[in-house]
Amino acid sequence: MTQSKIFEGVFPAITTPFNQDGSVDHAFLRDHARWMMREGSRGMVPLGSLGEGNTLEESEKIAILETLVDALGDAPVVPGIGSLSTQGAVRLARVAQELGCQGLMVLPPYVYTSDWREMKLHMAAVISATDLPVILYNNPIAYRTDFLTAHILELVDEHANVRAVKESSSDVRRVTALAAALPSHVELMVGVDDLLLEGVVAGATGWIAGLVNAYPAESVRLFNLARAGRLDEASDLYRWFLPLLRLDTGIKFVQLIKQVQEETGHGSARVRAPRLALTPAEFSEVRGIIQQASASQPAPV
Repeated sequence: MTQSKIFEGVFPAITTPFNQDGSVDHAFLRDHARWMMREGSRGMVPLGSLGEGNTLEESEKIAILETLVDALGDAPVVPGIGSLSTQGAVRLARVAQELGCQGLMVLPPYVYTSDWREMKLHMAAVISATDLPVILYNNPIAYRTDFLTAHILELVDEHANVRAVKESSSDVRRVTALAAALPSHVELMVGVDDLLLEGVVAGATGWIAGLVNAYPAESVRLFNLARAGRLDEASDLYRWFLPLLRLDTGIKFVQLIKQVQEETGHGSARVRAPRLALTPAEFSEVRGIIQQASASQPAPV
């Protein structure tokens, strides 16, 4: 990866597929990642929130990275680095580099939430564990730790390998504040699907996307239109896509997106406990959204 805009483009937050017995389905994982790459994705981001990283054992995480690095060749695998402990996160970051991953997305620790002093030391330890380029992941809704713009700038100033921020607060004001404050070598990445167009207009150069797992061609086209400033075309596609993109924003976003994958023939809806399958009412609602989208889907370009 070059030093300029190394995280530009669409990076699927790839879901973790499970076999019927609950084990990871590595054969499907490999094929799914390659399909999304053929449709124009730039690289893969496994082991994040959508990837159910907090339900995976360390050995499973390592095996997933081995599969994806082998499957993607030179394309970047950028795993989410999350753990209950700082020690565990540091260990996973180092293993990821050894396996050939080309970047890291660093999360706050699972479960424990505290003040900036403790969070900064955790993040610094993981960032410093390797020399790989790092995406800082801010998702206060999921992790209850909110990295404010001032916090992010501290980490950027002290660690040269911090090269991007995935902003998932769902606050477009935060996106514009970061776009104005970040130095030129640090990229801004959209982290929630239904703020893609707003984020790119504000200055984002990358998208860590969710519905791309079922709709990669449409996701890549939307991003490229937005980046090219073709906003009339992008807005038309965005309006069609938004009912699906909004599935990325609720508590059950993993179940919803995996259900979309199954309904469109691109995966299984299986999730790992404590998540459960959708209720009949939830299933009916998401199927209705998919059917409506299918009935009005724009023609491929």
